This record gives sequence, C-alpha cells and structure tokens, in this order.
Amino acid sequence: MLQSARWKSAALWLVLFASLLVLLPNLLVQKQLERLPAWVSSLRLVPGLDLTGGSHLLLKFERADIENDRLSATVDAVGQRLRAERIPYSGLSGSGRIVEVRISDLGRLSAAQSALSDVADVSVTHQPDGLFRIELSGGALNAAAAQGMAEALDVVRARIDELGMPNAKVLRENADHIVVQVAGLSNPQRLKDLLAQRGRLSARLVDDAVSLQQAIENGAPAGTQLLYSIGEPPIGYVVRRAAIFTGNDIVSAEPVADNQSDEASLDFTLSPDGKTRLADVTRENIGRTIAIVLDDQVLSASIVREPLSIDSLRITGDFDAEGAVNLATVLRSGALPASLTVIEERSIEPALGASSARAAVIAVCVSALAVTVFIASFYGLFGAIAAIGLFFNLVLILAVLSLAGIVMTLPGIAGMVLIIGMAVDSNVLIYERIREEAATGRPLAEAVEGGFLRASSTIVDAGMTMLIAVLVLFFLGSAPLQGFAVTVGIGIVTTGFVAFTLTRWMVKRWMRFTRATHLPRSIRTGIFDGINLRFMSIRNYTFMATAALSIAAALLVSVGGMNLGIDFTGGSMLQVEAKEGRADLVNIADRLEEANLGDVTVRAGRTPAMATIRIPPQGGGENAEQTSALVARGELEADYDFQRVEVVGPSVSGNLISAASLGLVLGLAALIAYIWARFEWQFAIGAIIATAHDIFLTIGFFALTGLEFNIGSIAALLTIAGYSLNDTVVVYDRIRENLKRYRQMPLPILIDASINQTLSRTVLTSATTLIALAALAVFGGEVIRAFALSMFFGIAIGTFSSIYIAGPVLILFKLRPDRYRLGGRKPGSAAEA
Repeated sequence: MLQSARWKSAALWLVLFASLLVLLPNLLVQKQLERLPAWVSSLRLVPGLDLTGGSHLLLKFERADIENDRLSATVDAVGQRLRAERIPYSGLSGSGRIVEVRISDLGRLSAAQSALSDVADVSVTHQPDGLFRIELSGGALNAAAAQGMAEALDVVRARIDELGMPNAKVLRENADHIVVQVAGLSNPQRLKDLLAQRGRLSARLVDDAVSLQQAIENGAPAGTQLLYSIGEPPIGYVVRRAAIFTGNDIVSAEPVADNQSDEASLDFTLSPDGKTRLADVTRENIGRTIAIVLDDQVLSASIVREPLSIDSLRITGDFDAEGAVNLATVLRSGALPASLTVIEERSIEPALGASSARAAVIAVCVSALAVTVFIASFYGLFGAIAAIGLFFNLVLILAVLSLAGIVMTLPGIAGMVLIIGMAVDSNVLIYERIREEAATGRPLAEAVEGGFLRASSTIVDAGMTMLIAVLVLFFLGSAPLQGFAVTVGIGIVTTGFVAFTLTRWMVKRWMRFTRATHLPRSIRTGIFDGINLRFMSIRNYTFMATAALSIAAALLVSVGGMNLGIDFTGGSMLQVEAKEGRADLVNIADRLEEANLGDVTVRAGRTPAMATIRIPPQGGGENAEQTSALVARGELEADYDFQRVEVVGPSVSGNLISAASLGLVLGLAALIAYIWARFEWQFAIGAIIATAHDIFLTIGFFALTGLEFNIGSIAALLTIAGYSLNDTVVVYDRIRENLKRYRQMPLPILIDASINQTLSRTVLTSATTLIALAALAVFGGEVIRAFALSMFFGIAIGTFSSIYIAGPVLILFKLRPDRYRLGGRKPGSAAEA
C-alpha cells in the first residue's frame, strides 16, 4: 500500500512538473527560442485573432460560376460543331444546365445528333421540329466544382503569401466555404480586394462588324460579348470571346508607379507561345483594336499600329499604385476558377487586439487573487491548499491547450475565469464532507478518507452536467464558442484531477507533518452549522414571486423585444476611433444616413473618442453587406480609424440561428436526460423546471438591459443551465442520501435539512464564481462584458432556483420517501416481511 502511494505521488509530481515544462517556452523571448529545438517553440500558446488583431473571413465558393462557365463553353462547342458540319441553326442559347438550338434544315437532324453527341459530358435529345436540348452532366459539374474548390484553395494561399503573411491559415470548411485567418493584418480591405478578383485576364480583338448601339439593343452576335471599361464613365466594347492570350501565358507581372501622378501601370512578360499568338494576330489586324479584359471588364484598349513581336507589354488603366500592386499579385498567383464572396468578416486592429489581451490577463489575475483571498478567509490553511490547487489547475489547463495546439481566444480566457470561480467547488464539497465526518467523532484520518470518498459521486455528477453543456457548445461549430467550450471542458477535468490527487496529497502531508488529530481552527464555515432556515415554509410565496417575474420577463421579450446582434440578424458592426478629438455621434449618423444605409445606430464607445456603429442588413444578398461596410468606410475613414469590423451575411446569420436553436434544445435535452437517468423522475421534473426558470429569466434580463443577444449569449445560456444543474445536483444528492437515512422525517423538513447541510457549499461556490465573473465584467474589456454580466445574473438566479425551485417541486410532485426507506421495495412485499 505504501509503495503504491509513493508511485501515485511520484506520478502526480511528474505530471505537474511536465506541465510547467510545457509552459516554459511561453516565458522565453524569441531570441532565446531560436536557440532551442523547433519542437520546443511549437509548444507556445497560440493567441487568437481577437487577442492579436487580424482578419477572419468566411468565403463562399460560387459554384454557379463553374456551371455558367461550363454552360458558356458548351454553347460555344455546340456552335463550333454545327458550323464545322455546315448545319444551319438558329436560337442557340443556354440557361441553367440546358443548351437549346434549333436546326433549320430538318433533313440534317441525324447529322446534328451525331455532331452534338461528341460534345463532352452532355446528353442530347431532340424533337421532330428540330429543337435540340443538350443537358450538362450533373456528375461532371460536381467533379468540376470539387476540382475548382481545390484550385481556389491554392490560389487563395498564393495571394496571401504575396502579402507576406506566412502564418495565415486557409482552411476548407465544407463543400463551398473557405476560412481565411490572417493574424496581425492592419488592412483587411486590401486582403478582401485581392480575394474578390477572379483574375481572368485576356487580350481580345474588338469586333467592328456590329455597332455598340446594335449590340446594346439586339444583343452581342454569336462569339462576342458586350463589355464595359472600369473607368468613369464606362465605355462599351463588343469583343470576341476567343482570346489572343490569357493570364496563363503571363510569366511575370510587376507594377510600375508614376512618381509625378497618382496613376500606375503594369508591366508583364508573355510566354513564347503567347508572344507568337500576339505577333500573328497583330500582323493580320493592323488598324483593329485590342482590348485587355479582366473579369469581364475592359482594363485598356489600344489600336494595333504594327505587328507586335515583343514579349514585354505594359497595361495602363484606371487604377492607382495599390491597384497595380494588387493586379500584379492576382496575375502572379493565377486566376480563381470561380468567384469568392465574403459572407462573414471579423476584423480587429492589432492595437485593439493587444488591448483586449491585456484586459483579459488582468481579469484572470484579479479573479484568481480575489477567489484566493475569499476562500482563504473561510478555510484558512485548507483555503491555502485550495489556492495552490487552483494555481496548478490553471497550469494544467494551459499545458493541455499548448500540447493540443488549441488557439487561445478571448472567449477561451473567459472560460478560464469561469473555471477559476468554479474550481473551488470540488474543494468546498470535500472539505465540508470532511467536517461532517469529523463531527461524528471519527478519527481525523478516517474523516479525511471518508470526505474524499463521499464527495466523489457528487463531484462527478456535477462535473458531468457541465461537460454535457460544453460538449454541445463545441459541436455548435462557431470558433469562439469552441474556444470557450474547450477551455471549460479541460478545466472541469483538470479540476477533478487536482482535487483528488494534489489536494488529497497536501492534506495528508499536513496531517503527517503536524500529527494533527483535529481539523484546523482556521476553518470558519461552521457559521453555517447553526443556521436552520425553513426554506419550504415560504415555497408558495417564492412560486408566486417567480411566476410574476416570469410573466414580466415574457412581457419584456414580447413587447420590447431583444437586442439581437448581427450574428442573428445579419448586417455590419463597426467600431471606430476619432483621429482627433471626440467622436461626433450625430455627425456620423447623418453622414451614414445620407449614404442610404438604412436605420443606422450609433452609440458611444468606452472612451469619448470611440463610437460603435450598427448597420442593418441591406437585403441585397451576400455582397450587399460588404458593400455597406465599404461605403461606411469611405464616408468616415478620413476622420476615423476603424478598430473593429464585423460583417455577417444572410446565409451565415441563418445558419447561426439554426445552429444556436438546435444546440440549445439538444443541450437542454441532454442535460435533463442525464438527470433523469441518475435520479427519480420527480428529480428530473424539478431540474427541468428550475433550469427553464433560470434560462427564461436570463432572457428577460437581456430584454430588460438591452444587452446584445448574440452567439456568445447562447454559450452563456447553456453554461448557466449546466451550472444551475450542477448546483441542483449537489442538493439532490443530499436529499437522496437523507431519504435513505431518515425514515420518518416529513419530506418538507427533510428537504430543508438537506439544503441547510449544503448551504455552505452553495454560498461559497456561488460567491467565488460571482467574484470571478465580476472581475471579468469589470476588467475583461468591452468585448466580453455582455457575456460576463449575463453569466453573473444567470449564476445568481441558478443559485436561487436550486434552493427555492428545485426543492419545492419534489413536494409538488409527491416524491415518495418510502421507496428509499425500503431500498426500492414496495410496502407489504415479501422481502419486507
């Protein structure tokens, strides 16, 4: 036994020492890390974009572009085949996946069928009147889209590399979404400009056979397009679809700035094949016009004066120096196979990210210090042991995050603060059980062992309710929620580990060193022992009060509504700071109103120079939201710096609403299912009513205060539900235990006794959690304040409901004590006799 204890002790300290070793790289500067192996530096904690600044973009791969390109290619192929066979036709057009053409000579139907059957990846049918329908293959389109998505990922990575951001992340989220994260980026607009261009450059002949007016009125002839220049006013050109050369023929591209003006140009070099084709075409088309086309817009147009047998050309157009640099970057990285639409943006200036990081660290330190002082004031020496355990608990959490490569985000730090408040829960449960065991007259050593043993099932039950909540949060899929969920989940596990290993070891070491026979006198929680509150005697009044509050909350939500964030409504949120003086809120609102951006809301920021702007959804699809943010930037950027930009398109907001609703329902169902499996059905009903009470009143709190209700609020609601059930489980465990012990005690008195016995745990744990959340609300910064305040309110309400709602419900639904008194046998059974 002694040998086993030594091995366990050695293993414990090995784990703690390894955790400290894992965190060591975070204390070293870059020069010191460079002297160490690469695997050491890889163990550093990775801060998220909300702590470093940068941009998070969610891009939608426009599959429709792949289908349209295939459709256009098929239309051209059909026309070429019919012309090659000299089969007369009319009405050649395409829509969706169908190309239609009418053969004028009905005697050539068989020849047309034969010619069109050679077109790749299509099925051909025709009618006796000569109408042919050529349908594109769905399988071929799916394969083309998959290949296009893979190519798009490569092109996006190449363009970001051109920005000099080697640590940027480009990830494929699903079949048509790409996530781009670039840390430390101070100019997200340039990144969006680079990714917004497909980059399909080509040189084409202008068709002089039809006038511009005829093309506008009757449509461009077959084999041509009507395109416009990018300048103001736009100039129309009828250009041939066939390209002289394309972007694939460009070997190099470099921007050239004119120091005497704001104009710029682009020099590029052609491949030998491209040079040859250019020479051949210009030799045969002296006096004709060649247009340089980029993404169906004419960059420049020039008349051919002589044959061009050179490989270096210069493009001049209506773009400035930055536009020329961007164009060169696009051409070097290659064209995108389809357009990419920004459907979600979260951009933060590095300075604001650094400020958030400092605020988060301060919040962690203040909450840890406050909780340590509080718990030490009640438990003295044992409180100091709990504080040491809290320190190593944080070390273990950070070590696991480092080893797993999990990004540390602001919600993740909020989860750490929450764990600081909740971590002492296990210590309080254990210490109070030890006190109870010692009060029965058992020797201290036996009381300690009994305390750890009897607290274990309650700690496991309470931890499971929180784990279920955070698992649901993780699978909701939102990156900030995942950071919070992972941190809290790791913290729950490490809290249990520390409580039953390090705390036990330190308590036993204290006993062995001091040869103690009694608990330390510094434990002051005995003040709760003399309290015998009759909670159940006022249950009818509390029911009426909570019913009135619930009705009031319902009226607030239905009449006043919720301040839904852009996560759920779509639209834009901009945080700006005046370059000089104070932010003029009225002037900002007036300027944006003149820009026709709808009912814009402007409110003061955390300093007089700052303002927060809320632009409502524009109702014009995904691009409309980005356009509104761009218009606002254009109106204000001369006088204001943009510290934070969040833009959410309609598809993202719709997905977030669905995911949040489903996650909340599934999370609550899973929590209730666990309680139902662990307790009698009356306990489960009580847990359901208490949890519903907490969530409903917290939603009313959002409506009353006008706090923004966003995806983080869903995290708060689920966490409140888990915490409330955590507290309720402790009370229910004691009620179930007393049902077996006190056979004749009336149920209301038994419930009162159980609540009073766990009152010290309830008060102390709630107090430490509320202290931690208060530190987070005060010191954690504006971004996390709404989350902290809602959590503070919800935890306080959850503590109330575990006493005044969960307990009385057992009486209301007539919990049968006889089942526990008889070990599960019915009265009068043979076993009883």
